[in-house]
Amino acid sequence: QGVPVLADRAYLGAGPWVTTPIRRPPGHDLTLTRRTVNRALSAARAPVQRGVARLKSWRIFRRARYSPNRMSSIAAAVLTLERHR
Repeated sequence: QGVPVLADRAYLGAGPWVTTPIRRPPGHDLTLTRRTVNRALSAARAPVQRGVARLKSWRIFRRARYSPNRMSSIAAAVLTLERHR
């Protein structure tokens, strides 16, 4: 099917461009290279996850009735404000 065996099940079928952590095989440890890859992926994902968590805390996004184009401008403004906080 073209899906890597080590991919996280939540992302199966998402396509080859989705990078997921490498899971530990049952009864074995990950190699140093694979642990390093997982750490690098985690470091790259952390700022994005923090940004999304901050966006969720703003009340304007709870029941917004704006167009998606306008919401992306508002989200960019909120993230800028949060970064300078």
